[in-house]
Amino acid sequence: LMLHLIAAVDKRGGIGKDNDLLCHISADLKRFKSLTMGHTMLMGRKTFESLPGVLPGRPHWVLTHQKDYSVSHDAVTIFHSVEAMQQAMEAGQDYFVIGGASMYEAFLPLADSLYLTEIDEAFDGADTFFPAWKKDEWEEQSRELHRPDGREKYSFSFVHYVRRFD
Repeated sequence: LMLHLIAAVDKRGGIGKDNDLLCHISADLKRFKSLTMGHTMLMGRKTFESLPGVLPGRPHWVLTHQKDYSVSHDAVTIFHSVEAMQQAMEAGQDYFVIGGASMYEAFLPLADSLYLTEIDEAFDGADTFFPAWKKDEWEEQSRELHRPDGREKYSFSFVHYVRRFD
């Protein structure tokens, strides 16, 4: 199985503020959709609740410590521990951890790759951060720079890192 972490991070590693993204970059949202489509997404409850609704075409695995938390939707499965999520994963599948910070923290040691949108901006008031990670444990597979244009007001790069096993 392949486990990926996907996030948009600013220059200081910020990923969110008040349970929302730091900014909305339409190209990033499109990339997120194309990468995750057809694959299981793993997320914490607050991230799930911040979504506009259940995203089509992808199973949603939601981690919560609230024992009586429930969502009546076929695409949503509730888990109460990281271990239970790991045990439910199947060989040959791709899984995407989509947030929040504690989910990234828990799954970073297990991740095979990181799909980061690195935003060339430091946002004031970020209250949620991507965990610190060691650049030397990862190899940059690809980097695609996007400069501000009529639609996007920030410079950002789509970067794919793959864990080194050497």
